[in-house]
Amino acid sequence: MSITIGQPAPQFTLPSTDRIMVSLSDFKGKKVVIHFFPFAFTGTCTTQLCTVRDDFGFYEGVNAEVLAISVDSPFSLKKFKEEQGYQFTLLSDFNKEVSTAYGAFYDEFILGLKGVSKRAAFVLNENQEVIYAEVLDVATDLPDFEVIAKHLK
Repeated sequence: MSITIGQPAPQFTLPSTDRIMVSLSDFKGKKVVIHFFPFAFTGTCTTQLCTVRDDFGFYEGVNAEVLAISVDSPFSLKKFKEEQGYQFTLLSDFNKEVSTAYGAFYDEFILGLKGVSKRAAFVLNENQEVIYAEVLDVATDLPDFEVIAKHLK
């Protein structure tokens, strides 16, 4: 399944690092950036989320919520968030339903690991319609942060 520009974003509810359930619908009326990433504590994933962390003032300035999603457990994501000082919400797609719904999913990843989120970025407008979608097949590639920023301005 793939996401097309202009379509309503697939809705979801996932556990956060604070062990509370967070729904996409909680952010209606705000722009939302969703970052999918394969695994916490890995090089490119850390770079991806640290880039967001270091530019966090920009996201706040355009009234955009940032959600980062991987198939890691909420417990490992909590440790990752604490170690890196992320100011945004990390969500666990442990059951792999949201990654699949967004077409950001490897059936098989490195080392024979099955069911891992692909690196991807989606920008949603205030009505939760997809205005930008980037799903990367090569796990070492990073999303285009400049294009994401353009879609938020």
